[in-house]
Amino acid sequence: MSGRELIWDMAFLPDGTMFFTEKCRGLSVRLPSGTVNALLGMKDSKGYADTANDLFCSGQAGMNGVAVDPNFDKNRFIYVYSASNLTTPHKNRVIRLTVNADFTKVSNRTDIVTDIAYKQSPSNHPFGDAGAHNGGRLRFGPDGFLYVTTGDTHNGEVPQSPTIIGGKVLRIDRDGKAASGNNAPKGFDARIFTYGHRNPQGICFHPRTKQPFTAENGPWHSDEVTALKAGGNAGWDPRSKRAGRGDCPDNYCGYMPNQMGAMDPKQRAAFMPMTDLKTYPDAMKPAWNNDGLSQGMSSCDFLRGGKWKAWDGRMVVGFMGIGIHGTPVGNRLDVLDIAADGLSAKRATVSLPMPAGRFRSVVQGPDGDLYVGTDQGEIYRLSPK
Repeated sequence: MSGRELIWDMAFLPDGTMFFTEKCRGLSVRLPSGTVNALLGMKDSKGYADTANDLFCSGQAGMNGVAVDPNFDKNRFIYVYSASNLTTPHKNRVIRLTVNADFTKVSNRTDIVTDIAYKQSPSNHPFGDAGAHNGGRLRFGPDGFLYVTTGDTHNGEVPQSPTIIGGKVLRIDRDGKAASGNNAPKGFDARIFTYGHRNPQGICFHPRTKQPFTAENGPWHSDEVTALKAGGNAGWDPRSKRAGRGDCPDNYCGYMPNQMGAMDPKQRAAFMPMTDLKTYPDAMKPAWNNDGLSQGMSSCDFLRGGKWKAWDGRMVVGFMGIGIHGTPVGNRLDVLDIAADGLSAKRATVSLPMPAGRFRSVVQGPDGDLYVGTDQGEIYRLSPK
């Protein structure tokens, strides 16, 4: 499918019906017949069956993740993650919608999470506009709960905060209440499953072990894939005066004072590690760090089925290809063979039959093929040779 705007996410029904979001337009559905119905538009969007004037697009924020309820055949619920101006400061919300019988409209909007951190305006440091580091992926896990990834919003206090739900992975039920077994530390919001994240834009689940993993953007180095454990700390803490740092603009050392000055990834990691094991020795250790590089890791999914042969059970991750100073590098898909203990991985790079692009979302469809959404507005369907 082509001719759309930035495709942020996709979610499938068993018959191949595909819901998808365009970050600055809204939610649509593609039926197995090929018909596309525009369901819920954002402020000023045209051609949608309905619009929500509080939903808006800015920077990395907009209408991001989409997920289908595991009991869709009974309740017809879908969920989207979107920035909203219903409050000031603005917040990201998880919104539950009911899809009608012929997939032409949604109704019964219920905002089940209303307080996810959103970057309101540019900071004094030289990186990131409003809406930056916004997280935004939604996935139902094998346990039937909804997992929500949130970003640190360029705020040094957020990732390790017990109460601000940015820089976190939330695990909630379909009404937005905390799932049992989150094991959040004492004093933490009970919806928090893991914390200390930077900007996780991917979450996926191993098809055999059911282990959840995040795919996360790194700070000029070390995009990371990490096996999550309930109550775990991902080890990102960009505050000033931590681990020997001095003052940084806006108390955010995620890039400064010279994070991007050292071209050697090992030098950069030594200054500001993505997972700070010195400060947090019990932090969750990554399985893979993209060879110490940051290239805009986005989404992930596990390949399943015999058609994938040796890749059955391996993780595929997409890259948007952002390098130092915004240079376009690394636009690709990688396949990871992750060790059983979740602490190491071997990589293979996919030979692509289509042009390289900013690969924003990777989702395996019910037909077993891999669907790839791009910032250029295309959705590609990939089958193994």
